[in-house]
Amino acid sequence: MEHIENDDKYTGLTVNEGVKQPPVVNPYLKRRRKPMPTVAEMVEGILKGDVTMLSRAVTLVESLSPDHQVLAQEVIEKCLPHSGNSRRIGITGVPGAGKSTSIDVFGLHVLKRGGKLAVLAIDPSSERTKGSILGDKTRMEKLAVHPSAFIRPSPSAGSLGGVARKTRETIVLCEAAGFNNIFVETVGVGQSETAVHSMVDFFLLIQLAGTGDELQGIKRGIMEMADGIVINKADGDNVDRARLAQAQFRSALHLFPPTTSGWMPEVLTYSGYYELGIEEVWAMIDRYFEFVEGNGYFERKRREQARYWMFETINEQLRNHFYNDPEIEKMLVDKEMRVLSNRQSSFTAARDILDYYFSRQTERQRHQ
Repeated sequence: MEHIENDDKYTGLTVNEGVKQPPVVNPYLKRRRKPMPTVAEMVEGILKGDVTMLSRAVTLVESLSPDHQVLAQEVIEKCLPHSGNSRRIGITGVPGAGKSTSIDVFGLHVLKRGGKLAVLAIDPSSERTKGSILGDKTRMEKLAVHPSAFIRPSPSAGSLGGVARKTRETIVLCEAAGFNNIFVETVGVGQSETAVHSMVDFFLLIQLAGTGDELQGIKRGIMEMADGIVINKADGDNVDRARLAQAQFRSALHLFPPTTSGWMPEVLTYSGYYELGIEEVWAMIDRYFEFVEGNGYFERKRREQARYWMFETINEQLRNHFYNDPEIEKMLVDKEMRVLSNRQSSFTAARDILDYYFSRQTERQRHQ
């Protein structure tokens, strides 16, 4: 490497080449990647409760690789007969309501009663980088190190429906591995709640008191989906505000039509940080399961959810097949330009694209 300092103008000044830097990675270290276990090995490991095999199977489920998806579906099919024996509980709430702290406390309470717990957290993703915070494990300090708990954050970047379907498939794997309690935590009050509600048995809404109008900003749809509402941080000077919020929510619930299960949602107060009122919250959940198992709603809802996810998967596959078609991609660009320049209406452009797509599918069927 030449240096300007070695020019004749700088006589007497020389610059040494320096010491060659060693490689960052040890050249004598041979990295051996573990071979992918077979479907039979994965299923056997999952049924034995092997968390490592469970994690690898969940990674396959979340993978976008078509080959991985084929393997994942085989594993799920073989695990399906061993699933269904759990309580699936969805937990949602406004950001900052203390969902992760509450799950940590609720989870420990459940584990004291025996059994195993899986926490599937649909994690917030960066809109700019599409990366995930994946901070739930740091907020669930006690559960993260508990031998009977399994925490799996899932990035929510991309299709919400796709992430929700993968979460539901992960539930099947966790149940086959012997986890008889499943918590599904959502990002916050929004679109993801509808997807989570369609895969759980009990839907818990966590609220805060002392933030102004307690009902402001809570969508009616979220309130109607909730099987139970719990007001967090009911401690210290906030106890009276929590009780006032409790009364407001109870009044609001009476204005809603009766639930399809026949269950009247309850409103309770508790403190996740100080672990106050946890037993009362869980007693409410026990009463709900006793109620819906007694009137047959529990099994009926499970069947409806299975049907719902069959049609959701069909819709997702059709959408992917359409948008991943190279010729359709080119046509979409052209039609978009025509619509934006007012040379064609949005409706006729969409009709042209769909007509072309369906005509090609018909043509392919003739040649088969």
